[in-house]
Amino acid sequence: MSNIPETGRTRRVTIRLVVLQILVLSLLATLGGRLWYLQIRNAKEYTAKATGNHIREVVEPSVRGEILDASGRVLAGNETRLVVSVSRTSLMQQKDGGKAVLGRLADVLGMPAKDVQEKVRLCDAKTPQPCWNGSPYQPIPVTKEATTQQAMQIMERREDFPGVTAQPTAVRHYTGVEGANMAQVLGYLSPVTDDEVSKTADKTGLDRYLPADQIGRAGLESVYDRDLRGTAGITKLEVDNLGRVIGTAGTVAPQTGNNLVTSIDARVQKVVEDNLAQAMADARKTFDKVTNRNYEADSGAAVVMDVHTGRIVAMASAPTYDPNLWVGGISGKDYQSLTSKDSNFPLLNRAIQGQSAPGSTFKVISTTAAVQAGYSLDGSYQCPKSMTIGGREFKNFESENFGAISLEKALEVSCDTVFYGLAYDQWMKDGGIKPKKDPSDWFFKTAHEFGLGAKTGIDLPSEVAGRVPDRQWKQSFYDNNKDAWCAQAQKGGNSFSDQIAKENCIDGYQMRAGDAVNFAIGQGDTLVTPVQMARIYSALANGGTFYRPTVAKAVISPGGDLVREIAPQADAKFPGDEKLLSYINQATEGVVKSGTAAWKFVQAGWPQDKIALHAKTGTAEVEGKQTTSWLATYSKDYAIVMTISQGGTGSGGSGDSVRRIYQALYGVDDKGNIDNSKALLPTPQGELPKFNPDGTAVIKPAAYTIDQVPGAAVQPVQAVQPVQPGQAVRPAQFAQPAPVAPSASVAQSAPFGQSAGPDAAAATAWLDPAPPADSPAPYTAADAALEPNRPGRGRA
Repeated sequence: MSNIPETGRTRRVTIRLVVLQILVLSLLATLGGRLWYLQIRNAKEYTAKATGNHIREVVEPSVRGEILDASGRVLAGNETRLVVSVSRTSLMQQKDGGKAVLGRLADVLGMPAKDVQEKVRLCDAKTPQPCWNGSPYQPIPVTKEATTQQAMQIMERREDFPGVTAQPTAVRHYTGVEGANMAQVLGYLSPVTDDEVSKTADKTGLDRYLPADQIGRAGLESVYDRDLRGTAGITKLEVDNLGRVIGTAGTVAPQTGNNLVTSIDARVQKVVEDNLAQAMADARKTFDKVTNRNYEADSGAAVVMDVHTGRIVAMASAPTYDPNLWVGGISGKDYQSLTSKDSNFPLLNRAIQGQSAPGSTFKVISTTAAVQAGYSLDGSYQCPKSMTIGGREFKNFESENFGAISLEKALEVSCDTVFYGLAYDQWMKDGGIKPKKDPSDWFFKTAHEFGLGAKTGIDLPSEVAGRVPDRQWKQSFYDNNKDAWCAQAQKGGNSFSDQIAKENCIDGYQMRAGDAVNFAIGQGDTLVTPVQMARIYSALANGGTFYRPTVAKAVISPGGDLVREIAPQADAKFPGDEKLLSYINQATEGVVKSGTAAWKFVQAGWPQDKIALHAKTGTAEVEGKQTTSWLATYSKDYAIVMTISQGGTGSGGSGDSVRRIYQALYGVDDKGNIDNSKALLPTPQGELPKFNPDGTAVIKPAAYTIDQVPGAAVQPVQAVQPVQPGQAVRPAQFAQPAPVAPSASVAQSAPFGQSAGPDAAAATAWLDPAPPADSPAPYTAADAALEPNRPGRGRA
């Protein structure tokens, strides 16, 4: 018997071998299938991708189109500057992350090393400005004002500055032509983000964002970005596996963006900006007898509108800023100055975003509502110095008593108690504190018919709607704020805000008599914007047509050809008849001739018999703050509205400045003499500017000079070299108004400025402390600041 064991395979070993064979065959089949899929089934796709790996795109940014005024003057153009940029990709390949390179670069540029490092860091939720919010693969500009000597040092010492370039680049420039600032209207640019680039990667032409693109983030730059941006040029380079260029695969030349012609007249814009600044400066020198201190005049706005088209001739907002701060990336110091509470938020365009109670300028709406409700134009209405409603006294402004007067006279002398009586009578007819099923609500209904409580649709971003505090809003606001009111009431405080909270906790949803009568004089929870009021008074002037306000008139090609015209659009009609419209026009002319604005117009020498003006003054009261000045006016050509937060009475705060704007428009001197040769714009400019063959606008030389408004600060700024045809005005020097210094006081809650958001895009989300019915916010201390000073806030 042999001691050698059997070598035959057992059953267990056989099973293992079979499993292994199956596994190997499966892997081979999978590999074969995958190879077939890659090399045969999708061969063309992957061949194309492989080819693409050898192609690198070099992007040449397009030159952005210009923004022109109505005559072709360049408001926003381009200039060539030496821009020093840094590649983050190159920095990250260095051992120290590029710290040494950035330090050497800071020494050459004469900048703090910290500033240079902050410029090239990427923005995220935890990184404050300054930072780079564009693509991390795009060269990041460090400075846009390098000198030739600095550029030569960088380029001659390339080994010391890897990833750093210095080259001439076309950058945006806001010219300040004729001294016009227009910061909030024009807006500004910033680089596209990496997310924006990736989302449009599969698109072409204007629909695709490239890493080098700058896009509009505010103002006209934002709304008409697609027209202005142009198309970047792309050169495709063939490279080998080491990244060396071996050929060119094709080139697409950049296309310059189109130009935008606006209805703004730069000369009128300058006059409006100066006079708004002057009105605020004068108000700060005027003693307020109510608060026993000078008016703060912390912010304001003014609008000049063509009454026949709704086009904006001038739009000013104060405080303002230099829009060139954003060019090439804003510094941390400048960003902080624009968004801090102490600055009073100059990024806001208060002409379309500033909201406040309109005061007595609202009475043209209340007059219309009264007539629609059945009250006679020929009737006589009592104007006592005060009225007691529900145990509270509602006073006439300055406690004046005019006896029995007509509605025309009530508008002329701005009698509050006449409108109190009308509103209270209608409130009672609607059922009072227990309203009938379908109340007429003539005053609220008419306000909506005048377009209040809704955006005008102006072609500027972030417009706000204002507020009509009707029954729907009351109920919605109550539902969203009841808990906050009741919590405040339980604390047992005795302040005015505490008293209101106690009342609102119980029945804040009710439309009280005080709410109704306050609304009739443009007080209480009512909020409007200056552009809304300009649109209303333009309709009174043109026969009753409400036009949609517009700033842009046409898009023009770089060669001067019309691409498309932006025509005026009529949205609604005056809700009354021609008799009522004529009646209101007669009353508003009476305001200028013998009413509340007479001392600033006819008595100050305005030639009313030759150039008829109409006006309505407004003095809006806000609890805890000084009165807001409103003055709404119109001629046969223009509507001009000016408002100043904490600026005094309507005519006292704004009257002189509004008159001076009309004087500039029509060529009227201080004695009432008319000189057409000195008139800036005696009739609105309807036609588009003419263009030369090279695309530059034909500008007629002015036969007049613009007198500097006394006290208006100017700052000379040197002109710059253009980079392309199409720029119409190249002054050797221009004057730019200095920003109005904001008050040191806390920003006003309702009219013109709440706390700012983290960036300009968020600068409108918090404008209205008591939002519209569809999304009310919890009741806060800011809401209490909306309550008027006079007794009878609305509880009756």
